[in-house]
Amino acid sequence: MLSGSDSLDSNLNSLSELRQAMAGLRARVEAGRGEMLRAWRPALTGPGHARALANLATYIAFRREDLRDMQERLSDLGLSSLGRCEGHVQATLDSVALALDALDCACPSDAAALTRLGQEKQAGDRRLRENTRRLLGKEAKGRRTRIMVTLPLLAAQDPRFARDLLERGMNLARINCAHDGPEVWQAMIDNVRAAAEAAGRACPIHMDLAGPRLRTGDMAATPGRLRLKPRRDERGDTRAPAYFLFDASGEPGGPGLRGATGLAGYARVSVARDWLLRLQPGDLVEAVDARGKKRILNVLERMGEAHVLACAADNVWLEQGCELKHLSGGGHSRLTQVGALEDSFEVILVHVGERLLLSRDGAPGEAGEGGDGGPAGRVPCAQPEVLDSLRVGERVFIDDGHIGAEVEKVDAEGAWLRITRARPEGDKIRPAKGLNFPDSDIRLPALSDKDLLDLDFVAREADIVGYSFVQSAEDMRRLAAELEARGAGRLGRIAKIETRRAVANLPEIIVEGTGRAPFGLMIARGDLAVEIGWSRLAEVQEEMLWVAEAAHVPVVWATQVFEQLIKENLPSRAEMTDAAMSERAECVMLNKGPFVLDAIAMLDDIARRMRAHQHKKSARLRALHW
Repeated sequence: MLSGSDSLDSNLNSLSELRQAMAGLRARVEAGRGEMLRAWRPALTGPGHARALANLATYIAFRREDLRDMQERLSDLGLSSLGRCEGHVQATLDSVALALDALDCACPSDAAALTRLGQEKQAGDRRLRENTRRLLGKEAKGRRTRIMVTLPLLAAQDPRFARDLLERGMNLARINCAHDGPEVWQAMIDNVRAAAEAAGRACPIHMDLAGPRLRTGDMAATPGRLRLKPRRDERGDTRAPAYFLFDASGEPGGPGLRGATGLAGYARVSVARDWLLRLQPGDLVEAVDARGKKRILNVLERMGEAHVLACAADNVWLEQGCELKHLSGGGHSRLTQVGALEDSFEVILVHVGERLLLSRDGAPGEAGEGGDGGPAGRVPCAQPEVLDSLRVGERVFIDDGHIGAEVEKVDAEGAWLRITRARPEGDKIRPAKGLNFPDSDIRLPALSDKDLLDLDFVAREADIVGYSFVQSAEDMRRLAAELEARGAGRLGRIAKIETRRAVANLPEIIVEGTGRAPFGLMIARGDLAVEIGWSRLAEVQEEMLWVAEAAHVPVVWATQVFEQLIKENLPSRAEMTDAAMSERAECVMLNKGPFVLDAIAMLDDIARRMRAHQHKKSARLRALHW
């Protein structure tokens, strides 16, 4: 063996040890393969079948070993880390063994170069970990990926809820500045920080600026009536009940269409406080609804002093004055009436082929005749200045892409659209729904007047600012200047990538963002999917993860993670796979909803399991138990 420096000798000794470890592994794999093939011999049907089963036996014997430490050492040397050998296990083991033999006979300068390269690789991984800690805080024990949770109004009202979020596994708390205001935000922050202090750990506060999101404007008001509607399958069987809140806050009840006006977006039924205080989980309430039909409502759990979560298995139409009877276990009943309800808003039902006016004026939207008799209706655009940027033939998407349209004409009234995508039974357009113009060159300031006002609070109270609809390096410079002016130049910031322009300008956004303060990216998959097309989302999502890793920048995987579980307490199979793949990011964001605590606990469990099997895009070979 050639002699060299102490560090070089150490490396060569490690290389020799690695060769011995590989030789031992190959011997154990060979023995295990032979044992299995002898047991399987009666099932062999031909040469092709025998080769396939021989590879399967080799793989099973190979995966009985915990190879994670060996993978790291092989990767540091620039060799295969064995993570993609499923179809050719023996050939991979043999080629790696030959490469180790060759390296062990290398000259000192080659060995020293390998040492330096291995150290540089480790340094790159270390820089990403350090940047992640600076921005997102320490990782949880046993889990690399942080969990960020969007706080509902309940987090401001009930300190216990903040404690529950932390106990289930929340690492960062997100406040959406598009909803509520400084008084509510401060209550949320105080409750989270008190809970974190009691738990003996930190929980950074991430505040998302609303940004210049394009939306539909107000719709014409109609007298208040609330429909509790369960979800049903194609056969009409109940898939999930209608969840709602009995609300004794004194505020008018309502459908909760604007997520922040109701507790976590629930529909709310206004009732008397003394009646609500007697409700207990498991109790039943009989309602005589607006159609005179009797319905049974199930009480589920208390959610603070003024709210009780309940559900309905049947359609229930409620209006002010409808009678509610609390059926207690002792045979007694107590009566109350539904209190005031917010005015509801007219909706416009659109079908493929119909015309729709996206209007310039701020008058409330209203339905039209539809069909061949005229347009389906008129919907105001909350930012009418963008309509002059539209051109004939360009696409328009409404409500996160549920409704598609094409621009037919732009005139003094607004933009006339032809509906190109909607369900056969039609889709409804409601107030404050998102508008996307993926083909149009729309230039709006990344920081709105509201954002600049909110930044005063964010700079003072938050640990991280989320930058919505950032599209360029110039946008990043503008945010940096505003934060400097408020004495918060070192405040962490996360650029939310949710437009076509932002994807095209991603390297420049990273360059400008990383030089000033702790920085990360958020893959905001909701608007991004509409902007670039659903078929491209998976591809672009992967590319963003790769580019961010190359820049040692942490990534937040966001939008609709466990959406069905959070809303209905029933995860889909696709959601489980999505949650498992999200472990490749440094942080995963969950939205608010009635079952968010269950979603946090499940995501925590999945992330801990996946950590043993995957690091970024590389498989980690923990022993399988077959």
